[in-house]
Amino acid sequence: MKLERGTLSRRGFIQQSLAGLTATGLPVWFAKDVIAAAELEQAQQRQQVQPGNIIIMGHIGCGGRGRDIAGAARGIEGVRYVACCDVDRGRRQQFANWLGQGIAEFNDFRELVARPDINAVTIATVDHWHALAAIAAMRAGKDVYCEKPLTLTVNEGKAMVRAARETNKILQTGSQQRTEFNGRFVLACELVRNGRLGRIQTIECRVGDNPIGGPFNQTSPPEGFDWDFWLGPTPPCDYVRQKSHGTFRYFYDYSGGKMTDWGAHHLDIAQWALNMDNSGPIEVEGKGEGVDPRPLCYTCHPQFTATYRYANGTTVRATGSGENGLHLTGEDGKWLFVSRNRIGASDQRIISEPLPNNAVRLGAGNNHMMNFINSVRSRQQPICNVEVGHRSVTVCHLGVLAIRTGLRLRWNPETEQFVDNQRANQWLSRPMRAPWRLEA
Repeated sequence: MKLERGTLSRRGFIQQSLAGLTATGLPVWFAKDVIAAAELEQAQQRQQVQPGNIIIMGHIGCGGRGRDIAGAARGIEGVRYVACCDVDRGRRQQFANWLGQGIAEFNDFRELVARPDINAVTIATVDHWHALAAIAAMRAGKDVYCEKPLTLTVNEGKAMVRAARETNKILQTGSQQRTEFNGRFVLACELVRNGRLGRIQTIECRVGDNPIGGPFNQTSPPEGFDWDFWLGPTPPCDYVRQKSHGTFRYFYDYSGGKMTDWGAHHLDIAQWALNMDNSGPIEVEGKGEGVDPRPLCYTCHPQFTATYRYANGTTVRATGSGENGLHLTGEDGKWLFVSRNRIGASDQRIISEPLPNNAVRLGAGNNHMMNFINSVRSRQQPICNVEVGHRSVTVCHLGVLAIRTGLRLRWNPETEQFVDNQRANQWLSRPMRAPWRLEA
């Protein structure tokens, strides 16, 4: 549920919100904290919006999650869109009409970010364009909200971190489980970080299996769809409808399947729970099965498991099986399960008993986009900044590499390199088709 006061009195807002949150299974003590955080977030927004202080925005990537994130941004006071970009002319025109009158349209994102009146951009392109578009935007002086998974490779993430540091630009990764869904994931991480389960032994991230499909037909791209630009830095090939738009993520050339789709959400929460936002595992091994070897089929493994070991002894496992969500196991048989729909525990008192006043708290409101907009105004880092997004998707990429190779790989999270394996270190980047290149 969205926590928005609207025309309600403060008392009415609190009563209505408390009833709604507790009805979803949250304990009263935590529901009150969620409401307080949402009130603070909204108050900050009202204080920061001054007459004439409008954030002018552009949007890049008009399919998929595009309307969700642009809709979230333009629903915030003091935000106005003036332009959108997509290589699919039909989608671009529909998106521009949805945004309103006077929206400029671009086929090339570089032309959009070159506009001096634009302060920030939202990016919802296919995965292999995230890094290049975001870096170009930051270099052009724009703050960025970029959908997850943040990158296609580990080295793209390193380049994005450098660009954000060098330009002092804000980047929020679209890992909204850190703020939304009534705070269930926040609650789970707070309980873990404050020792409710004792030492965490295992975390199982259940991300779903990849589909089986193909062989697909090669055809001509639809009129108005710039297929060569869509491919961009990836290898050239004939148009296949399933490689574009929603199903692109099941081809390793453009994404990492469910490992970088849902994995970018759940492995991000695992990192957060373990207090590893700026670090990562020290070892990974993987197994993948079921790929159809014929040409023009999905290339992501339908069944897979990636197993990570952290320096503190915790094992994290990403798998397609089980109810979507995270199952966290601690000492003495204690466990938590959290998903977007529910949170449960081996003993309800793990959840129901309030945390002490000196507990570690992680909450940041109930609106991921508002967290970004407030950061744009305050210049304070958002809850899922570029470093966090990069580190979390790095875990996903390590898993994909282990799944594809079947190897056990040792990882140094400080140097962000594989240990004593130069061949594996070459997999941290991919060749880019000219003229596209990743900044050194």
